[in-house]
Amino acid sequence: FISRFQSPGEQKKILNDLANGLIDIIIGTHRLLQKDVRFKNVKLIIIDEEQRFGVKQKEKLKKQFAGIDILTLSATPIPRTMYMSLSGIRDLSLIETPPEGRQPIQTYVGPYQEPLVINAIQAEINRNGQVFYVHNRVETIYSRLKHLSRLMPGVRFGYVHGQMRPHELEKTMMDFLHKKIDCLVATSIIESGLDIPNVNTLIVENAQDMGLAQLYQLRGRVGRERQRAHCFLLYEPDLVMTGEAQKRLEALREFTALGSGFHLAMRDLEIRGAGNILGAKQHGFMQDIGFDLYCRLLKKEVDRLGAQPQEIPAEQSMTGPRIDCTISAFFPASYIPAETERIRLYRKAFDARNTSMLDNFKQELIDRFGPLPAEAEAFMRLVELRMIAREANVASIEEKKGTFWITMTPGHRLNPDWVVETAQRYGSLVQFQERDEGFSILMSTAALGQEGTVVWLKKFLSSMI
Repeated sequence: FISRFQSPGEQKKILNDLANGLIDIIIGTHRLLQKDVRFKNVKLIIIDEEQRFGVKQKEKLKKQFAGIDILTLSATPIPRTMYMSLSGIRDLSLIETPPEGRQPIQTYVGPYQEPLVINAIQAEINRNGQVFYVHNRVETIYSRLKHLSRLMPGVRFGYVHGQMRPHELEKTMMDFLHKKIDCLVATSIIESGLDIPNVNTLIVENAQDMGLAQLYQLRGRVGRERQRAHCFLLYEPDLVMTGEAQKRLEALREFTALGSGFHLAMRDLEIRGAGNILGAKQHGFMQDIGFDLYCRLLKKEVDRLGAQPQEIPAEQSMTGPRIDCTISAFFPASYIPAETERIRLYRKAFDARNTSMLDNFKQELIDRFGPLPAEAEAFMRLVELRMIAREANVASIEEKKGTFWITMTPGHRLNPDWVVETAQRYGSLVQFQERDEGFSILMSTAALGQEGTVVWLKKFLSSMI
């Protein structure tokens, strides 16, 4: 392994052995991303605590080691990674079984009160445990330690932060590990990588200023054994919090069960947005405009800058043909209560490649959850419509002001006989246009008659095949 705690000589020897192929597995921090690190024949990269890596760092890894396997691990994936997994861009696997004997962490969210802090620290020490106290400001951490020492003169305090010299940081952590310190006042430096079973109380000041994933990681520093652990997320009593801060703290209070990281990551995705799939921003409100519109806007900007983007056929697109119609089609929470299960089933539905697979999926839903409600039936019809649209080389279907805009994939030409027959059948209700995005069919919704939108579209698109 390699880290900043090793001497330059030790690091140099390890790097030489690594470059010469004398090391099979190397474990390290961001140090492994530096220019002086050379690998002889690397085939697998595992990124632990993925949320601690920036987009540029991860993209640098992929560029430097193109064609090799990359596995990322995280209890709380960042919204960008989460969205890419749910969209099918990346594979996703969940570990849902907690370690044997592990208990949920009791979480308290409330205003900062000194009697509460004193009682929490004293209660943990009385059961021969230790405490993490998070004060996330290096400039004032020592004064906070002195203040706590005056409040509790019998308690042994220590402090750590990321700007300490390596040997000082190591000495303090070893003292804490050997129980020479009762309460460790620390910045968020402790949020990952620590496993000290005797620490079972966590107190976080100004919790409203921290991210949801960061708070979850901090909470994971306690309750590492069978002992019941306690987490206190505190904010200033008179503070007026932002809406996002309130949502973050409420999520921590709500999700206390073991293995809640996936649920919290989903909530983080809702709060912060999905981020930029191709950019360096790991969160943002892509869901305000939708992933498909985002991709179209991105394409226009690339074109504006003079690039030559490669067109991706609808059948190869990760999202498939885009359908934007006024249809209420989804799995209601009353039908499938678990949010994570609904997401998995959405993905499974869109992974179906033919009607036979879709019929089997529908039967699975009925067997597990009972007859499909109207919204779920509409969703299944919508999935089948996407299949037909893909086969018909349709890139998108949009409903705008009483008109369906059916756009074909770039370069696809309609059968002239079908065009003539359709024009004769629908008359003024249909128009054909040549657009930059591809050949388009404009059809008035009046053509539907008494049929539902999806039923009519299925018949219309099937006639094109």
